Amino acid sequence: MEARGEIVIKNRTGLHARPAALFVQVANKFESDIVIIKEDQEVNGKSIMGILMLAAEKGSKITIIAKGKDAESAVKELSDLLTGDMEPEQ
Repeated sequence: MEARGEIVIKNRTGLHARPAALFVQVANKFESDIVIIKEDQEVNGKSIMGILMLAAEKGSKITIIAKGKDAESAVKELSDLLTGDMEPEQ
């Protein structure tokens, strides 16, 4: 099974270290293989280094693709994570 979702990064600082770490933590809960695509770059969604290499700033459009038996759940939860409020309260 394959699922995909396209999202726009809304976090004001983009997909920097802390959101990337949260993303990897959630991605690793799933058995599915997960990749993130930004423009012509494709990285492993379970690798923090890969995600940081994307340099996904606010407004960047990315595609999340999951392949495996829990693919739909993975894409939904990861999309919700990136479109939710990831900024710490001040």
